[in-house]
Amino acid sequence: MSRGPVGVAVIGAGVISKQYLDNLTSFPDLKVHAVTDLLPEIAKVRAGEYGITEHGTPELALDHSDVEIIVNLTTPAAHVEIATAALRAGKHVWSEKPFSLDRESGLGLLKEADETGLRLGCAPDTFLGAGLQTARRIIERGDIGVPLTAQTIFQTPGPESWHPNPAFLFQRGAGPLFDMGPYYLTALVQTFGSVRRVSAVGSTATATRTIGSGPRAGERFEVEVPTHVSALIQFEAGSSANSIFSFDTPHIRAGFVEITGTEATLSLPDPNNFDGELKIWPAGGSEWTSVATTGPADGRGLGVLDMARSVRSGDPHRATGHLAHHVLDAMVSVTESIDTGSSVDVASSAPVSSALPEDWSTCEVTL
Repeated sequence: MSRGPVGVAVIGAGVISKQYLDNLTSFPDLKVHAVTDLLPEIAKVRAGEYGITEHGTPELALDHSDVEIIVNLTTPAAHVEIATAALRAGKHVWSEKPFSLDRESGLGLLKEADETGLRLGCAPDTFLGAGLQTARRIIERGDIGVPLTAQTIFQTPGPESWHPNPAFLFQRGAGPLFDMGPYYLTALVQTFGSVRRVSAVGSTATATRTIGSGPRAGERFEVEVPTHVSALIQFEAGSSANSIFSFDTPHIRAGFVEITGTEATLSLPDPNNFDGELKIWPAGGSEWTSVATTGPADGRGLGVLDMARSVRSGDPHRATGHLAHHVLDAMVSVTESIDTGSSVDVASSAPVSSALPEDWSTCEVTL
């Protein structure tokens, strides 16, 4: 077994790359060799911010002999193409969400990984953070009894007011469902198991939106997807959840996740974060009781680190491609339910990963 840090390279030097690189460059079990982008001048700037000497086009990352994991931070429409190229170059792949834009290309990607014997991982890895890992331990201990139902809410006016290039967030493969749904659905699947059936309605407030900041402020762009989605979700075990995903409300309410069991209700931290407030309301109680969280809270990149350590140990990693594909399947099914006005069965299933040990540390040298 190889020793020393696992080599990684980033493809896609956009906004989200800063959050990843803040952490990837600080984890001693990882070594970032290169930052690349279709626009090499952007990659050069981002690499310079982190003292990374190698930068250029994606081919540099794919051909790099010291790179074992490609961190795919491209736009959603490019995720499958880049991931496939990386697998064919002999690299393991971690992708930003969504896993793909449709079931077929996602299944093709899983098949490619199986045939090459390489690993696929996909955001979100927020469920590996202290907040949701502590919640998972509480549920598995039986502190809330048997989990029965859940409610989740994500509602904002939309990202066009602050994002300098927001149009892709309103195109196929994005919108509030595909942009934020993976966080909430992954948290639910980790609690209740695989989704069995969904029913949903959706709407689009306006056909165009206006960029509110940056050099393109004032430009209008078309909206291709529902900007408000209400979904009813049934899980294989019979539990259920109702979820709202919206870019249409001035009243911001994000990060709301409550899971109710036979003995208590648990209020989870924002699933888009790695830590946060965790509270429990027992049956017959009169107020919330705060619960201390334990575990890593570093931020984006935990899934890459877990994959890297698993590559060396041979153990399963946790934020797998199969989990991401199941979440994608559920979201596509929600879209189909909106289009048809009928409930839609979800054919795929998701493995529930093992919990992280309570003493799992990002700053420890383990390789």
